[in-house]
Amino acid sequence: MTEKEKMLAGDHYFANDKELSAERLRAKKLLHRLNVTEYVFNGNSRNILRELLPNAHRHLYIEPPFHCDYGYNIHSGENVYFNVHCVVLDTMKITIGNNVFFGANVHIYAATHPLDAVSRRKTEFSKPVTIGNDCWIGGNTVICPGVTIGDGVTIGAGSVVTKNIPDNVLAAGNPARVIREL
Repeated sequence: MTEKEKMLAGDHYFANDKELSAERLRAKKLLHRLNVTEYVFNGNSRNILRELLPNAHRHLYIEPPFHCDYGYNIHSGENVYFNVHCVVLDTMKITIGNNVFFGANVHIYAATHPLDAVSRRKTEFSKPVTIGNDCWIGGNTVICPGVTIGDGVTIGAGSVVTKNIPDNVLAAGNPARVIREL
């Protein structure tokens, strides 16, 4: 099994593998073009996004700067908006539904690390993240590995989402908790 196959399967893998390093470099070059050369959303930036995010719907809007590890693990529906300074560590599949809006500086992490210090020196692993339809994720929110956020959810600004959030609720805090139904 290759390191990439291990990564995508959620097994421990060596992140500095030659193939994975090359894929991250490719993403960084595309991100440089998006974040520095273009910096405004236009036809050129749309072409860059199609290449960087082949599994994202064409009605995706990203306000630069934006960062991701690979790009191809981001699967998004229609009408998705990322405000400035969003980070998506897509070492495993990140699924985003339709009509999802991310405030500034939202971070989504699929990547995580072993708790054992010796193991952490050489490997990491991933857990998928899923965000349902019609969600609003407030600015400065962190969504941790393995989390599922249901449909129709609003996450308050500054939240740290460490556990699954059910459909149609307002959740906020650190750690995020359900405040009320919507």
